[in-house]
Amino acid sequence: MANLVAQLAFGLLAMTICLPSMLDWPRLFGASQASVQLTFSGFIAAYGCLQLVYGALSDRLGRKPMLLVGLALATAGCVLAALATELWVLTTARVLQGAGSAAGMAVGRAMVQDLFSGPERTRVMAFVGMSMGLCPPSALLIGGQIHVRLGWQANFIMMAVLGVLLLLAAWRWLPAPGPRPPRDPAVSGWSQVAAGYRRLAREPAFLLYAAILAVTSATFYAFLGGAPLVLAGYGVPPERIGLYIMVIPISYIAGNLLTTRLISRLGDASMMLLGHGLTVLGIAGVLALGLAGVHSPLALSLPLLLLGIGHGFLMPPTLAGTVGLLPALAGSAAAVAGLLQQLTGALGGFVVGLVPHAGPVNLAWQMLGWAVAGLVAQLALRKVMQSRA
Repeated sequence: MANLVAQLAFGLLAMTICLPSMLDWPRLFGASQASVQLTFSGFIAAYGCLQLVYGALSDRLGRKPMLLVGLALATAGCVLAALATELWVLTTARVLQGAGSAAGMAVGRAMVQDLFSGPERTRVMAFVGMSMGLCPPSALLIGGQIHVRLGWQANFIMMAVLGVLLLLAAWRWLPAPGPRPPRDPAVSGWSQVAAGYRRLAREPAFLLYAAILAVTSATFYAFLGGAPLVLAGYGVPPERIGLYIMVIPISYIAGNLLTTRLISRLGDASMMLLGHGLTVLGIAGVLALGLAGVHSPLALSLPLLLLGIGHGFLMPPTLAGTVGLLPALAGSAAAVAGLLQQLTGALGGFVVGLVPHAGPVNLAWQMLGWAVAGLVAQLALRKVMQSRA
């Protein structure tokens, strides 16, 4: 379990640990901030799109080989980044990092499906959720300290060492993949990959699980995009904004921890419904306070404790359902879900910028819209699953 969680966390660490260094890269490389941002955008694009490749190939060639290939690519990208003396080399290295790190996210989720079952699978997904909530803020803190004390290259050297350790851990201690379903001799190569994705597209339950994951991510990314604007309007200085934003990640970790205790008693469907209910209730609290004229940082952050706990209840069973619905296509399912999460999350963050945020009302309406869409998808999923039963 620890090995799998570490493999999934590696990509998030690689994505965010160098963000504090990006503030100095325009000066160091004599480039514009927009050019420097391409290092991050390139990582994200490769990290999202390559999940589709790793997921499908892991269904055909096995989980472990694809994970090892991805870790090797990511480690090579870290080494290249540490040696970069020009920005285009660093951008290329970041793309290579993202392309390799994608394996951990897609293949790791699929291996949870392979190695665990029933409530235990959801418990493992809860531990995965805790790591995903903890990694980005921890990486920002660690990356900033390493940048100041040892220089920006040290972050990439550390990630390269971690990549080697994880590669050895995966090779030595992760179980070999179990037997895969026999291949259709009439379909081979990339035709098999495409056939797997077409099979998922014809499965209503999978599409609804993926939709729930996507709009849940959009709700959170809308908060990340809009909360700093609202808090700045309240006079919160930049160095304190993170204290209020951390409310959701911390409560999300708590929600995942509670899920590990409650899942055996309540079951996946009840946990998902409870999670959505808490999410909507928390956002409605922000909206009600905003409409009542209560404008303070705590009026924004404290009600969203419920959202963080709700997402902690909601995400583990949804992730487990996504990869467990069609076990033979678990890798492809994890890849599609991961890509949709990132694309819809990016959309949620972008839409926030289309309206003003003098107070929390516009942000709360947008977040509520995404949350209600997820609740509708969940109710539709319950009907689909009842009909399957």
